[in-house]
Amino acid sequence: MKKESRFTINLNIRFRDLDAIGHVNNSNYLTFMEEARKEFFGHLFKISSPHEFPFVLARISCDFRKSIEPDTKTVAVDLWITHIGRKSFSFNYEIYHAQDPSCIFANGESVQVFYDHKSKQTVEISEKFKEKFKNYLI
Repeated sequence: MKKESRFTINLNIRFRDLDAIGHVNNSNYLTFMEEARKEFFGHLFKISSPHEFPFVLARISCDFRKSIEPDTKTVAVDLWITHIGRKSFSFNYEIYHAQDPSCIFANGESVQVFYDHKSKQTVEISEKFKEKFKNYLI
């Protein structure tokens, strides 16, 4: 897989991310993926407000590979596009130790559907978006 086709962010692990067992709670992995999506759209389209996001999340999954322990200070999240359809597109994710990319904590996938929030209808993905998406399509 071409690493240059991935979008990467680094996230600091906070004390509040830990659960009673002492590792990062499983729900935070989905939040890490959400942060990657948010940063991706901010980077590519200068979108910052939730009202500007032109899609809704239709499906998300996470395969947990390894616990994130409290001594892990920073994780990296890679995101790339695996499918661009007429109205939907798919992201894949990899969450790993920022200082050791071979230490993979989780892999995930999400499906987003383009959506007009005013009309409350699904819409086709514009050519503008498709063109910019192509750089991250693997």
